[in-house]
Amino acid sequence: MLTIKRVPTVLSNYQEDSGEPRGCGRNCLGKCCLPVSKLPLYAFKSDARPEISSSGVDEPPSDFFLNGLLLGGWEDRMSRGLFRYDVTACETKVIPGEYGFIAQLNEGRHLKKRPTEFRVDRVLQPFDPAKFNFTKVGQEEVLFRFEAGEGDKAGFLESAAVGDANTPSVVAINVSPIEYGHVLLIPRVLDCLPQRIDPDSFLLALHMAAEAGSPYFRLGYNSLGAFATINHLHFQAYFLTMPFPVEKAPTQRIPVVKGLSQSKVKVSKLLNYPVRGLVYEGGNTLKDLSDVVANSCICLQENNIPFNVLISDSGRRIFLFPQCYAEKQALGEVSQEILDTQVNPAVWEISGHMVLKRKKDYEEASEEYAWRLLAEVSLSEARFEEVKAYIFEATGLESEEEKSEPEENKGTPQQSSTTVVAANRFPEGCLVLQ
Repeated sequence: MLTIKRVPTVLSNYQEDSGEPRGCGRNCLGKCCLPVSKLPLYAFKSDARPEISSSGVDEPPSDFFLNGLLLGGWEDRMSRGLFRYDVTACETKVIPGEYGFIAQLNEGRHLKKRPTEFRVDRVLQPFDPAKFNFTKVGQEEVLFRFEAGEGDKAGFLESAAVGDANTPSVVAINVSPIEYGHVLLIPRVLDCLPQRIDPDSFLLALHMAAEAGSPYFRLGYNSLGAFATINHLHFQAYFLTMPFPVEKAPTQRIPVVKGLSQSKVKVSKLLNYPVRGLVYEGGNTLKDLSDVVANSCICLQENNIPFNVLISDSGRRIFLFPQCYAEKQALGEVSQEILDTQVNPAVWEISGHMVLKRKKDYEEASEEYAWRLLAEVSLSEARFEEVKAYIFEATGLESEEEKSEPEENKGTPQQSSTTVVAANRFPEGCLVLQ
């Protein structure tokens, strides 16, 4: 349940009785401006503390976080002209075939998107304040702060002082959006964390998915080397009322004999999908699930293995994809036909939402093309099994020989049943060099 407190409207983040200027004057997210600013604050519910009283406090609708605060704020920024192009005008279609890959024609994004400013062969790189980072973003792009509250109720303040003692996590618009409602979750923005997973930040992302409470609002993460373009810790998210192909793919449960008995987290592997990956779900608490996935990601990044993460089903189902497209591209192993499309297969493309930059590719898009593109991303079966073994060892898991039958997934509603595709469509040979 969400509670909302009414406070006097503040016309400016710098509004003061004294009239003295504060910050650098750019109204940015840096240490010069943010500590002396006021921003909307959404405090998500936490069961760690006793319930707080709701006496005398208005209770907004249950969809307030997603529809009122996030999407409403996103549309407000669109009306102000803060985006680099109108993503809602981009053509979108479902590609005919068994998987239902989604294609979008977005001709402006690659021309107006910020370029990558770091090496692509290292998953972990130090934060560089000289490069673009989110402390340079103007506060007009920020929708709200997103932080843990007290008790089992959420709360919202229309204007809350940040203060010197806080390093807030914020939700901001992506000015080069892929889809409607495209935002960024930036954990502890003033800490200037590089793009690397840690348990607290990953749990924050799961809480955001849970608060949205919609299977059509998903969060994604790209590591360095897997098409993250900014080395400042962030997750992406947007709203799309279609099931992603990966959410419909069959999975096979990996029998775990040690390490998950108390948390009740289930680990499976994807079957008959062009990119090999692991699927995590279940758990007694959101933190149980988050810890297992975060530790898996930490294992990958510490071993210099690029990866992407999709947070699905309101934070209850998570897909982890080790990948090697950039490595193959650097080695000249990707076909020129694929390279000419200028598509960089990050988390959304891997999940089945293909963002195409040329009208020709959009008009000719087929399931065969989507499969061939994503097949270039996947590790070979042998290498995937090696990486899975790294993950299990690092997270303290032990598995039996996989004997279970494929499970039909229980993801997005209104999805059709999947058809098993011949295994010989999988690529062989993509290795991640370390």
